[in-house]
Amino acid sequence: MMICRKKKLLEEERRVKANDPEHNEKFQYANNRIKTSKYNILTFLPVNLFEQFQRAANAYFLCLLILQLIPEISSLSWFTTIVPLMVVFTITAVKDATDDCFRHKSDNQVNNRQAEVLIDGRLQNEKWMNVRPGDIIKLENNTFVAADLLLLSSSEPHGLCYIETAELDGETNLKVRQALPVTSELGADIRRLAEFDGVVVCEPPNNKLDKFTGVLFWKNNRYSLNNEQMLLRGCVLRNTGWCFGMVIFAGPDTKLMQNSGRTKFKRTSIDRLMNTLVLWIFGFLVCMGIILAIGNSIWEQQVGAHFRIYLYWSEVVNSSVFSGFLTFWSYVIILNSVVPISLYVSVEVIRLGHSYFINWDRKMYYPKKDIPAEVRTTTLNEELGQVEYVFSDKTGTITQNIMTFNKCSINGKTYGDVYDDLGWKTEINEKTVPVDFSFNPLADRKFQFYDHSLIESIKLGDSMVHEFFRLLSLCHTVMSEEKNAGELIYQVQSPDEGALVTAARNFGFIFKSRTPETITVEEMGKLVTYQLLAILDFNNIRKRMSVIVQTPDGQIKLYCKGADTVLFERLHPSNEELMYLTSDHLEEFAGEGHRTLALAYKNLTEEHFKEWFKILQEANTSLDSRNEHLAAAYEEIEKDMMLLGATAIEDKLQEGVTETIASLSLANIKIWVLTGDKQETAVNIGYSCHMLTDTMNEIFIVAGHTVTEVREELRKAKEHFFGQSKDLSNGHVFCEKMQESKQGSVLEETVTGDYALVINGHSLAHALEADLENEFVEVACMCKTVICCRVTPLQKAQVVELVKKHRKAVTLAIGDGANDISMIKSAHIGIGISGEEGMQAVLASDYSFAQFRYLKRLLLVHGRWSYFRMCKFLCYFFYKNFSFTLVHFWFGFFCGFSAQ
Repeated sequence: MMICRKKKLLEEERRVKANDPEHNEKFQYANNRIKTSKYNILTFLPVNLFEQFQRAANAYFLCLLILQLIPEISSLSWFTTIVPLMVVFTITAVKDATDDCFRHKSDNQVNNRQAEVLIDGRLQNEKWMNVRPGDIIKLENNTFVAADLLLLSSSEPHGLCYIETAELDGETNLKVRQALPVTSELGADIRRLAEFDGVVVCEPPNNKLDKFTGVLFWKNNRYSLNNEQMLLRGCVLRNTGWCFGMVIFAGPDTKLMQNSGRTKFKRTSIDRLMNTLVLWIFGFLVCMGIILAIGNSIWEQQVGAHFRIYLYWSEVVNSSVFSGFLTFWSYVIILNSVVPISLYVSVEVIRLGHSYFINWDRKMYYPKKDIPAEVRTTTLNEELGQVEYVFSDKTGTITQNIMTFNKCSINGKTYGDVYDDLGWKTEINEKTVPVDFSFNPLADRKFQFYDHSLIESIKLGDSMVHEFFRLLSLCHTVMSEEKNAGELIYQVQSPDEGALVTAARNFGFIFKSRTPETITVEEMGKLVTYQLLAILDFNNIRKRMSVIVQTPDGQIKLYCKGADTVLFERLHPSNEELMYLTSDHLEEFAGEGHRTLALAYKNLTEEHFKEWFKILQEANTSLDSRNEHLAAAYEEIEKDMMLLGATAIEDKLQEGVTETIASLSLANIKIWVLTGDKQETAVNIGYSCHMLTDTMNEIFIVAGHTVTEVREELRKAKEHFFGQSKDLSNGHVFCEKMQESKQGSVLEETVTGDYALVINGHSLAHALEADLENEFVEVACMCKTVICCRVTPLQKAQVVELVKKHRKAVTLAIGDGANDISMIKSAHIGIGISGEEGMQAVLASDYSFAQFRYLKRLLLVHGRWSYFRMCKFLCYFFYKNFSFTLVHFWFGFFCGFSAQ
């Protein structure tokens, strides 16, 4: 096993050959079996006993038992210690074994799933655990991906397939993957797939979910591979009939498993305190034993010798010093009640009682889904009252992950607000009458909009309003599926897109279907098919997406939607007045916590488009700097556009989130949001739940791509806190000073004003490195709010570990998806939310409930009371035992220190 591990550590590149097990076995790559359990039959007893003996009292009672087996010094029967000790050990071992049985059951369930593997020229059912690198697997629609695969071919045109990555990054939206053209030609031809003998040379196993670098060598040609051709374990195939893939990484080498944290033995600060107290009390016990032993030696020398005529025992003890030595051990046994074994039993019983209080709490019961709060680890209750840092996921934890189209601005006029008869804006409530969409048989019944003037503008034929919704129905990557007549289901890559396309659908511009060449829309009851000439993709640098379509009458149009800051720079000069008006509307929308997008269009001549299309084709076929050439081509066409308006979407917060965050902040608990979402989304949610406010002194954005850039951005943030100083200019001196926890806390307290830090995943990767982690923690811990965007599951765990290491504070992690498991395992306390993303987070957690708002009651009521009760109990218990034991000590002076 150790040899294999060393070999893996030295793996610099992976070389996998398709359909050639003998070739791949030479490299001893891991198979697809996974293991999340802690014990097996052979290791359970030694490992569990080792964990239990980490409690000082357990080790103490074992020594006591050994002493009681020596008849010369034993004043109590040995079974008075062994029976309770065995009971404690057995109860703890049974509990640990039960927990691990569930993990074994989960592992077996996953390892024994069936996969269709190409073996000896035909598809055969094989268990997941027997899948190996180099195997070719067939996946069906709605099935889990068994291992990290290179996509070879699919049922969709151009080798496309759609995957859901909720288990990896928490996002429920669909993502597109595309096979290489050369392999997509293999299709579903089993004979050709069995003959496929390509060799993939790629990076070694790692935990980077958004990055893959490799090369495929086949038929004397070389093809570059990236993340767009990879299907990762844990993803689910959607909207794709079938696909074939070649296994690159299996089992523990997959990116999902590389990101999953290890199961750790969690102990509370009370446990650690009791360990320390036991050591001090044992020291006190030794002191009492020494005093009584000296007293015995003196008494034996001066008084005891006279009694030997009646109690003859010179054969056993022939010196008063040796008598004192034996008496010392006798008193260690007889005074052992100063640290009674019942302490730990009593503590466990109290914790169990506290757990039932949480389970029975009706104020933490969610009736809509019939989900009560559940304590899954009974030993951490009092730690809930000591939490200083809360690390929370965003999507599905703070938010409902339900986007709604709330407002819009079209040609300088806003829609979405409701006004009374006097023209005053009124709040939308249950009595407000929503727009009636009954005229539209394909309308989504869940969609509600309250401003009747917008539907009137559509019915009156306002050309700008029609163009606005036409853009929303055409400029997207949504896939539609008509299950029954009149029942349209949209599969979306982004919840934002889903909200916009659904809004267009309800207002009469219904996206019906798409092919690689066309988009079909039903516009106010009339079916229109547009030729799709080009899609200009969205990315984090462009911050916009465009489509170029040709209408049935031959007109070519470009429709664009994106961030207002980017889009406004590319408008025709004639739009200046409308741009300022729309900009005011956008500020108003953003101030209400909505996610905003600006929309624009452009009419193109056929000649202009043909010229530009040549440039696009050249960029697409260029071997060097393809992305830069494409970006330049997109820039060429996306200019001098005409502004249409803007949209405002609300990512609905869970009920009570704002109040919960405010209450936890008042309790001096710091909340960090760690999310896989993009920066704009996370910042908008920060404003929505008032973690970020306009009154903050400064919001620091760290988005550097290199170590130097990140260090500089962190330095600038520090300068805002302390101003220019000699210490600050010398980072090493500053770091050394901050190593001292006292000075760190003083500096933290001297920061006046409210600050926030927003950091991106690629910057966080540098900030977590050894030479920068100190500076990152210093800056982050002085901010009221920290938001980490685009983070991987492993980075979430690393951030938690960093705060545990540098702040020595109690941490709590809360999430609802499989991507939160490593964070939940790393924190002192892990909480799983029974949400939309399955039960994986709940199964890995210590506590679970249905809504984020219940965290307030768990910490500030149950946590506080559990801690108070435990502290009072311990004070009483030690007082009782000292009183009881000191009576024995005092009695020793009256019974000749006989330990009887």
